[in-house]
Amino acid sequence: MTLYTTMPLELVLDGMNEQPGPYVEITMSGVKMQIEPLSPGIGKIVRLLECPLDAYLKPDFAPGTVIAFGEFSS
Repeated sequence: MTLYTTMPLELVLDGMNEQPGPYVEITMSGVKMQIEPLSPGIGKIVRLLECPLDAYLKPDFAPGTVIAFGEFSS
């Protein structure tokens, strides 16, 4: 693979060998999702794991959305 960029190689490859943060799997409204905790009871959706197909069209479940998950965790 060839990558053409004006950015320094150190910036392009920064964090390549680091593991992503700890993720939590929760089920909310019948949608099982993986979230990245930001603070106690608050997290950012990383991806949907098990859900009906129409859940992908709902903006409430879009990756990057910040949600409260304290009372929904399982």
